[in-house]
Amino acid sequence: EVQLVESGGGLVQPGGSLRLSCDASGLKAFRLTFMSWVRQAPGKELEWVSGISTRGDATYYSDSVKGRFTISRDNAKNTVYLQLNSLKPEDTAMYYCATGDRRYVPLGSPGRGQGTQVTVSS
Repeated sequence: EVQLVESGGGLVQPGGSLRLSCDASGLKAFRLTFMSWVRQAPGKELEWVSGISTRGDATYYSDSVKGRFTISRDNAKNTVYLQLNSLKPEDTAMYYCATGDRRYVPLGSPGRGQGTQVTVSS
């Protein structure tokens, strides 16, 4: 089973920033794997947030985060990142990195980490 480990979450005030990391050291074919971030707010379903191509030259964002979040990856480090800026209370959620393009792969499919909690509150 793929092991993905997210980190970088925390409590931040509205307007603040966080940088999430996803360690995919356990994924041997990381450089050949499209990666995504998804999130789940309390009481809500999983929501696709962002995706990045294998080389990092194409990135995709949901309308709710476009212009505020930036996805990137370092294939030498088997790591994918999500920079969260201008955070809003509605961004509060558990954030998961996931293998594959989760715009087309069922959000609940295997290949997700345990998540990192982001809480935006004053």
